[in-house]
Amino acid sequence: MAAAPEKRSSEERKPKRVSNGAQASQGQWGRAWEVDWFSLASILFLLTFAPLIVYYFVLSCHQYQCSLTSPLAELLLGNTRLSHLWDTTPALTHKAAAIYVLWVTLQVILYAFVPDFCHKFIPGYVGGVQEGAVTPAGAVNKYEINGLQAWIITHVLWFANAYYFHWFSPTIIFDNWIPLLWCANILGYAVSTFAMIKAYFFPTNARDCKFTGNFFYDYMMGIEFNPRIGKWFDFKLFFNGRPGIVAWTLINLSYAAKQQELYGQVTNSMILVNVLQGIYVLDYFWNEAWYLKTIDICHDHFGWYLGWGDCVWLPYLYTLQGLYLVYHPVQLGTTNAVGILILGLVGYYIFRATNHQKDLFRRTDGNCKIWGKKPEYIECSYLSVDGTKYYSKLMTSGFWGWARHFNYTGDLMGSLAYCLACGFAHILPYFYIVYMTILLTHRCIRDEHRCFSKYGEDWKRYTAKVPYRLIPGIF
Repeated sequence: MAAAPEKRSSEERKPKRVSNGAQASQGQWGRAWEVDWFSLASILFLLTFAPLIVYYFVLSCHQYQCSLTSPLAELLLGNTRLSHLWDTTPALTHKAAAIYVLWVTLQVILYAFVPDFCHKFIPGYVGGVQEGAVTPAGAVNKYEINGLQAWIITHVLWFANAYYFHWFSPTIIFDNWIPLLWCANILGYAVSTFAMIKAYFFPTNARDCKFTGNFFYDYMMGIEFNPRIGKWFDFKLFFNGRPGIVAWTLINLSYAAKQQELYGQVTNSMILVNVLQGIYVLDYFWNEAWYLKTIDICHDHFGWYLGWGDCVWLPYLYTLQGLYLVYHPVQLGTTNAVGILILGLVGYYIFRATNHQKDLFRRTDGNCKIWGKKPEYIECSYLSVDGTKYYSKLMTSGFWGWARHFNYTGDLMGSLAYCLACGFAHILPYFYIVYMTILLTHRCIRDEHRCFSKYGEDWKRYTAKVPYRLIPGIF
């Protein structure tokens, strides 16, 4: 739920070029046109090892009680073989396949065929048909924002089953976790491959496609900017939010149910993880319209990075804390539990308040008050591929005067809280904070590289005014 580059304003659309010091040609903002050797090496590394990393983490929990070192140590010492580890790993089952197909089908129906009605009776919620940001080619897509509705319907069905219908056990996700992993991989690779084929033969908007000529880079980073089927089924919005993020809270509930089944109670650490991550998920869906202005939608093309990542990486590695607590239940002392809760809530407040300030600034075109006074900003201009001139305002006051990505700082505080709830017996649950630190730091850097390509000298003026990225006075 990290925020991203500034919103592409559409107040002025004058079809003329400007000189603002940006890179020479139009359309430089967005994904790269060319691939350097380091980028290619990184792509090949991720394509090769990211699926193995997910498998290794799940294997460590399933067979080695969440010890990350034991499988590798046994292999190096000759106490086991890769073939043995593979043979003892649960295989794909008809049951898991049926569960996954039903799950994805439900989410497709809720996304594509059930128009949002939540915005009609929930005060303050923005849903229904909303416009996205201007794409590099100058297009403005419309989206049906109904994620909160899908989340509510899904969880009503879940609890109705758990307390009334009893069609399946609430532990069903945990009990089929590894077979479901194979299903998620199949979908992730299938949709990524389809997206690449579609980009070549029937793109939604050919002017928003980018071909580098390097198969591996194009496959991973994507070619099409906003691949769609029909008018409303947008690949990026669907796979970024559904089925992975809707499933996140259900996965944690299944972990809690398993803990209850095994130990006769749900520990306060499991409750903390469910509550704090549940707030994160609900925040995403409450602000789904705002998400249309983030880096995932505004800059990333749709390829394996998003397709496979949202199907596999997100649901399997973002939920490691709950999975760990099934194998190693932790009952926190009152002081520790309260401290972790406060850390998570303060992190969420910073994350939300920072994003709210930017959203308010955008919606009012700067005619608002931030911390009791009119916000300060820098006016920028940029060009779309067709040469149309646009204007943006980059805020330099409030939390955005403290650091250029202070919302990420709050995000990291919340991420640390999830991990601390698991205690210190194993390093596995701390993968999340390490990963998020790397991810958000890298996102800062690539976001700013793209913003410089887009805004040129205007971006230099902005970074001079707000010199720090994440931590005021330090970084």
